[in-house]
Amino acid sequence: MPHDAVGAVIASTAAGVTVLIDARAGRLPAITYWGAALPPLDAAQAEALLLAGEGVAGTNTVEPRPRIAVLPEHHTGWIGRPGLRGSFAGTGWSPAFAATSVTVDGAPVAGFVATGPATVTVAATDDTGRLELSVTLELLPAGLLRARAAVRSRAAGPYDLADLVLAFPVPAEATELLDFTGRHNRERVPQRGPFRSGLHLRENRKGRTGADSAYLLHAGTAGFGFAAGEVWAVHTAWSGNHTHYAEQVFTGEKLIGGGELLLPGEVRLGAGETYRSPWVYAGYGTGLDEVARRFHRHLRSRERPVGPDRPVTLNVWEAVYFDHDTDRLRDLAERAAAVGVERYVLDDGWFGSRRDDRSGLGDWVVSPDAWPHGLHPLIDRVRALGMQFGLWVEPEMVNPDSDLARAHPEWIMAARGDRPIESRHQQVLDLGVPGAYRHVRSHLTAILDEYPIDYLKWDHNRDLVEAGTQADGGRPGVHAQTLAVYRLLDEIRAAYPGLEIESCSSGGGRVDLGVLARTDRVWVSDNIDPHDRQAMLRWTTQLVPPEYLGSHIASGRSHTTGRRHDLGFRAATAVFGHLGVEWDLARATDAELAELRAWIRFFTEQRDLLLGGDLVRMDGTGDDLLVHGVVAPDRSRALFAMVTTGSLFPDPAGRLRFRGLHPDRRYRVRPVLVAGGPSGLVPPAWWGPDADGDVFSGAALALVGVAPPRLHPDQAVLFRVQPAEEFPPPGVRGEPNDPVRA
Repeated sequence: MPHDAVGAVIASTAAGVTVLIDARAGRLPAITYWGAALPPLDAAQAEALLLAGEGVAGTNTVEPRPRIAVLPEHHTGWIGRPGLRGSFAGTGWSPAFAATSVTVDGAPVAGFVATGPATVTVAATDDTGRLELSVTLELLPAGLLRARAAVRSRAAGPYDLADLVLAFPVPAEATELLDFTGRHNRERVPQRGPFRSGLHLRENRKGRTGADSAYLLHAGTAGFGFAAGEVWAVHTAWSGNHTHYAEQVFTGEKLIGGGELLLPGEVRLGAGETYRSPWVYAGYGTGLDEVARRFHRHLRSRERPVGPDRPVTLNVWEAVYFDHDTDRLRDLAERAAAVGVERYVLDDGWFGSRRDDRSGLGDWVVSPDAWPHGLHPLIDRVRALGMQFGLWVEPEMVNPDSDLARAHPEWIMAARGDRPIESRHQQVLDLGVPGAYRHVRSHLTAILDEYPIDYLKWDHNRDLVEAGTQADGGRPGVHAQTLAVYRLLDEIRAAYPGLEIESCSSGGGRVDLGVLARTDRVWVSDNIDPHDRQAMLRWTTQLVPPEYLGSHIASGRSHTTGRRHDLGFRAATAVFGHLGVEWDLARATDAELAELRAWIRFFTEQRDLLLGGDLVRMDGTGDDLLVHGVVAPDRSRALFAMVTTGSLFPDPAGRLRFRGLHPDRRYRVRPVLVAGGPSGLVPPAWWGPDADGDVFSGAALALVGVAPPRLHPDQAVLFRVQPAEEFPPPGVRGEPNDPVRA
């Protein structure tokens, strides 16, 4: 088909979102509208919208005004960041692509197409015939849009690919930006500012997602919040080096986008070789909550979903660290089973010479010194108690003091003759080397074949600094390493289909949709102090639904911060995720164990709602008071939390407003009180003498609200919201300290 005959306009609508894609006249696809769903369009209406969007060229600018494709092209006159950067030894650096085909769900199309969720692919070649390009746009059933591109060299000489990013247009009304920063033990800290002229660029060179990653980059209308304002967001689904950016040029166009960050010389394409970019996801919604729920629904619809029936987990790390005494660990298992724990995880220290963090990493053989009879005695006891068994691994890393590093020093990633600077006494094992890959895979599968293991906590404890491949002269290897890790995860999951894998990376350093396509849980942070976890859980859910978030009840004194907190605050924080315990239960009092048992019972009875409901976060409560919760998809019930995090709770306080319920339905609201409730609790009058609560319409709860109780700092109260008709008459109560009474 001649290039000038190739073209189509596609209007795709799903879950309240419409995307209008212009792929006419042999050009690369451009998004001319992305936002709230439009009424059904016909060809004439679509043509009118395209014409209405063509701006007038300004003074001293190119004419016609540049048309910005999903992969922006320099040759069109676009003077912003180009989508593709590379060259054949300095030539072909500004390719002009012409489309050779346009397909929707694999079928060739022309003219106008109106469709629901769909995959649009435009294939093209450049003006010299040396490059082939494929750009794919997919509107998913959840209303998320995603894009990726593939570039293939047809020339004999190498094509040095420097950069490939994809971009999504946002309107002039998007005047503010929100993304994230952070550090180890304080992941996903939001930062916000104006959408200024020029480039807002977030580049990550850690070789992993990073505790300080942009995570999601949002552009929104002035003052957008959790419930209000139009918001457009992008996320690069890649666990290696990556880019997020927002750009406004002097002519007014605004874009947000991202892609993989390639190191110099990392991708050189020979004849017939292809580079395929990661998916870049884009979400639109009214308020941050709607954007978040689109990502949640996408993850909940994946081929191998994680359901709300998540086993309560005990991880022994903060109880024993490297002290692997079999009797003590079996005693912990018995105590855990007695309070309702359903999965027991043995952390670092079970292999090789790993008695501390300075040696043995990479030697994935059960230590005969620590475990003279292997792991069977512990695993047999754990499973006899009715619990699953999990194990910690860190397959991508190696201690220099290890049998593996001594046997294969050439498998350690390095850019020069000297090794990179150490971090946590570790170096990076180059899984792009076939021998290293086979070694790790064979040792992991040997462990999985010998022992009945239900869960792997897969850690990754250092950045990839100077991550080169020694066998290739130190050439950058982050791209190959990331693909190798994905392949390893895919192969292990295929071989052991019942196995769950957690993405841990010195806490929350590898949380992205690339790794989440292959794992079932993320460790939010090594810091499980509930004061800090409140904010980290609140913002990690902007991308990831709560059932994927490892959320543990810490010991009374935080091992990370030294703060002390009541068990009620620790538990009320942790239940809004995949609940676990990280506490030496042998040191707990009988009263603490009884309270812990009650909280675990509450979680197991309510986890279908806690881990399957729609996220709601309330605006306007300030930094000292957080209000959030989950609402059943049918709006029949909800659980909300009121959390005091400041040094002094305001007095008098404003009202608590609970959003997301059916406005016309009547609900009874009552507190969840365990062991008498939180410290310093002074209940408001509407609770009634027996904390039976009162009845309100959904509209009243959202618009008027209720008076909060008075609490000390670092306390939380949960509220159950259920249809009024399901409750017994006032005064009918359950057992004392039963968190699910009435």
